[in-house]
Amino acid sequence: MALMSERAGISRTTLSKVEKGDPSVALGIYASVLFVLGMTERLGELADSSNDLTGRRLEEENLPQRIRTASNRESTE
Repeated sequence: MALMSERAGISRTTLSKVEKGDPSVALGIYASVLFVLGMTERLGELADSSNDLTGRRLEEENLPQRIRTASNRESTE
């Protein structure tokens, strides 16, 4: 753990947070750890949202619904 944190340029405490998936850790720290582990190709997977169907559904649920009122319909006719 000491060698890993030294190579990544972070403290042991931060490395422990990375291992736990702590959301307060900066993305750059995760990138450094992946680089040290030789797993930099995984960074692309983090940014690729095309396979995140659950995330898309959650985003769609939060989209505002368009509501047409009688005055809106009259002005478009």
